[in-house]
Amino acid sequence: MANPQDTLRQLFVTGATNLHAVEKQALSIMSPQIARIEHYPDVADRLRLHVDETNRQIERLDEILAPFGTSGSTLKDIGLSLSGGMAALAHSIAGDEILKDSFANYAFEHFEIAAYKSLLTLAEDAGLTHEMSLLQESLREEQSMAQWIDEALPAVTRRYAALYAESGAGTAKI
Repeated sequence: MANPQDTLRQLFVTGATNLHAVEKQALSIMSPQIARIEHYPDVADRLRLHVDETNRQIERLDEILAPFGTSGSTLKDIGLSLSGGMAALAHSIAGDEILKDSFANYAFEHFEIAAYKSLLTLAEDAGLTHEMSLLQESLREEQSMAQWIDEALPAVTRRYAALYAESGAGTAKI
């Protein structure tokens, strides 16, 4: 029978590896959005800031995984990055791209929040206190981004509606 602490650590490492791939996916979603945004400078600025945060989150996960003799899974990183890129591409053909991106980003931030909370639970149960502090920092950043999206959504929606009305053709640029 496996030692419960060993099992918790194994689950923790798997979760951290998966979260590393999720953060890579987040980059593949946000980067194309930033490149396309013209009429929502506040959204582009906040996404740029979150890209920087996400890069630091990946560095923290690398720091967490190193003592376990592992790193992020290249296969998982590539797979989720590709799916993130495809999601960004799918939204780019929509007339209401900025709204769809906002909805997807809001949902994705909450997915990340849940993943960090779950990983924090495993870290706590496994007695991984150093790892917990790094994960809590990343969790706070994800919560802050989710809150920003939540608070910005009415303004983004109103800006989209105004651009839609001005365009005459019934489309609004991102």
